[in-house]
Amino acid sequence: MIEKSKYFVVKQKAVPEVLLKVVEAKRLLESSKVMTVQEATEQVGISRSSFYKYKDDIFPFHDNSKGKSITFVLQMDDEPGLLSMVLQTIAEYKGNVLTIHQTIPINGVASLTLTVDLLPTTRDVSSMIEQIESQPGIHYLKILAKE
Repeated sequence: MIEKSKYFVVKQKAVPEVLLKVVEAKRLLESSKVMTVQEATEQVGISRSSFYKYKDDIFPFHDNSKGKSITFVLQMDDEPGLLSMVLQTIAEYKGNVLTIHQTIPINGVASLTLTVDLLPTTRDVSSMIEQIESQPGIHYLKILAKE
């Protein structure tokens, strides 16, 4: 029986340190700051066997996002300009809003569902989401889908 791969989106704080170090070692190798896996693993403080064990299983979210779309939902205060700020952030990162749906605010909080097209020119998606999530008035942000 062939096991299908399952994919998860998790926040960085939930990822074990060894996996984060694998990502850093891969970044060093790609940037040509180091020439060998041995140098990269020594620099980040993991064994080569750990690197090889996980290297094909973890990657930064933005690395494989270009040319795809992402759907996320957020809860936000019903404040003038807050939706504009979210849309402006997406525009600054060169994302293209495909769909947008905002519920009628209840108790001063509205839900917003957005689908954003990630173009080859779109900048770091993780940073974009982090910037939106950190704005005053944004209570919650969850990625629903990535296609």
